[in-house]
Amino acid sequence: MTRTVLESKTKTTVIGFDEPFCVIGERINPTGRKILNEELEAGDYSRVEADAIAQTMAGANVLDINSGAVFSNKMAEDPRYADNNFVEPTLMKELVERVQKVSDIPLCIDSSVPGALENGLAAAEGRPLLNSVTGEEERLEMVLPLVKKYNVPVVAISNDDTGISEDPDVRFAVAKKIVERAADHGIPAHDIVVDPLVMPIGAMGTAGLQVFTLVRRLREELGVNTTCGASNISFGLPNRHGINNAFLPMAMAAGMTSAIMNPVALPVGPKKLAEKREALLAAGFIIPDGIDMELFAQLTGLGSTKPQPGKEMEAIRAANFLTDNDPSGSAWISFNKPKNADGSEAAARGGRAGRAGGRRRRA
Repeated sequence: MTRTVLESKTKTTVIGFDEPFCVIGERINPTGRKILNEELEAGDYSRVEADAIAQTMAGANVLDINSGAVFSNKMAEDPRYADNNFVEPTLMKELVERVQKVSDIPLCIDSSVPGALENGLAAAEGRPLLNSVTGEEERLEMVLPLVKKYNVPVVAISNDDTGISEDPDVRFAVAKKIVERAADHGIPAHDIVVDPLVMPIGAMGTAGLQVFTLVRRLREELGVNTTCGASNISFGLPNRHGINNAFLPMAMAAGMTSAIMNPVALPVGPKKLAEKREALLAAGFIIPDGIDMELFAQLTGLGSTKPQPGKEMEAIRAANFLTDNDPSGSAWISFNKPKNADGSEAAARGGRAGRAGGRRRRA
């Protein structure tokens, strides 16, 4: 049975056909996050550390670390900063070291820059996942020797020198090519995690059906684990969480074993809280001046002022239970118990801890 083993200094995560779905937290990535990018350029890693903690507490099994920052201000002073080959290796090492100080789960080293990949692998404790290799000849020759040298698993993305094909048979052929080339380097199939590439359903009506069929083929014909950028399926659509929540369990049922995704429902900020308060006051509601904002957020349906597990995490845990990858539903039960601020389970009330259903039926 295919098992891809990832390790931190103290914990092991296994991606496998008969394992709980593996969630790879995606938030430590400056791409498209202007504030994070600016903070990294200023040497401020507080948001990175907070994101690592929040994703771990939300239930991520692995943390993806992407070093693709653009240091625009430093470019003006030193032209070397315009080159990612100069920026990313140093940044990746620092990111890995910072994250390992606040989280004990395995890492996924994510970059297009060879030096950043090697620095991340060298700094990581345990056995991280490398992200990624493609079917492009240059990328194969650059990444596969690193995979072999550090004895780590790798994400294999199903595009090659011709680009991303809309034909699922072509994407399968690219994945097969990568698995075969990896074998030439002595890398076993169980250390290849294929990303079959999820297309946006809004642009391609068959995108969901395509990926489900591809995942089944990858599992049955190549015997490899799979992953994807989960939110790609809902790109450009309203109520993206609704689409994602349906897609993930369906992909799991087809055989997908992991996803790169955001496990955290982001906290509601002061601006939204103030707007909601003003709207309710204008409608004639009486709101106590000293009301607790966390209670207010929950009562008004805004969510929480603190990071919480996202709805996608709820769907994944339910699917784990339904596919018997959560024996007796213990993880599902634990997930739905009230939590303390540190993420630990709150004490049961009323002396009913461990009693199924609260009351027993009479015989």
